[in-house]
Amino acid sequence: MPGANQTNDQVEVLYIMRALDPEVFDAVWKAVEGLLPERDDDHPLGCHRNRISDRLCFEAMLVRLVTGCSWVDAERLTGNRVSDTTLRARRDEWIDAEVFDRLATEALAGYDRVIGIDLREVSIDGSLHKAPCGGEGTGKSPVDRGKLGWKWSIATDTYGIPLGWVTDGANRNDSLMIPATLGAVAHRGLLSEIETLHLDRGYDNSIVRGHVADAGITDLVCAKRRRDGVRRGKQRAVKTVPLGLRWPIERTNSWFSNFGQLRRNTDRRVVHRLAQLAIAVAFLLAAKLIDWRDRWSK
Repeated sequence: MPGANQTNDQVEVLYIMRALDPEVFDAVWKAVEGLLPERDDDHPLGCHRNRISDRLCFEAMLVRLVTGCSWVDAERLTGNRVSDTTLRARRDEWIDAEVFDRLATEALAGYDRVIGIDLREVSIDGSLHKAPCGGEGTGKSPVDRGKLGWKWSIATDTYGIPLGWVTDGANRNDSLMIPATLGAVAHRGLLSEIETLHLDRGYDNSIVRGHVADAGITDLVCAKRRRDGVRRGKQRAVKTVPLGLRWPIERTNSWFSNFGQLRRNTDRRVVHRLAQLAIAVAFLLAAKLIDWRDRWSK
């Protein structure tokens, strides 16, 4: 448990670094191992080199995701036991086999089975971050002097558990990502069970409301600007009244942002970023399930 003198930011960083906890890693690796494609290592001449351990490759991928380092540095941090070229090749091999997407699906199913996904109050929000190497799915950031960046849009349940996520360039308006985000939730078979959807004031327009209605969600809560009844000079003052349940998704965005490679992404393809988000989701849920077990086993 965190100490009484630790700040919220310190607690969040400690929580994210639990991805490197051997117990959490072993739990996630056990799931990954069962999803890996079968591989024929027989060589007709019996002269090929032994294949690098899949577990070692996954460990290096995690080190890069958590720290935000380069592939070369991930190689060094894992004792130079696997090359950066092998790591990239193994990642692409697993992406083609949909290992990471299936891993996130399995993690969500496990969480739902043990604790339960709560779809009474679902929130959607975006989060914008740096992408200095550019590539597909990036754009000029409107809040970072036009530098290249990317963003994700996620939907979370009542307690901030990620349900679906998509990515786009930093210059993409959050409202335009609503259909894809709802589609990601529908892909996991959860859309029809949503009771109330919470969005911030930036989503409050007729186009978004139309997309939400088309998805079959009838209860939408947006933060709005309301007049406070106090006149200052010739104009009536306007203030923003906070409406809706926003803190769970803000906390989840903070959890994701503490993964170094998500905060400052150096990959150049969308599939690579989606794979990183899926891994982050799996480790977050694994840590929560371990905490739940420890809570009720004492």
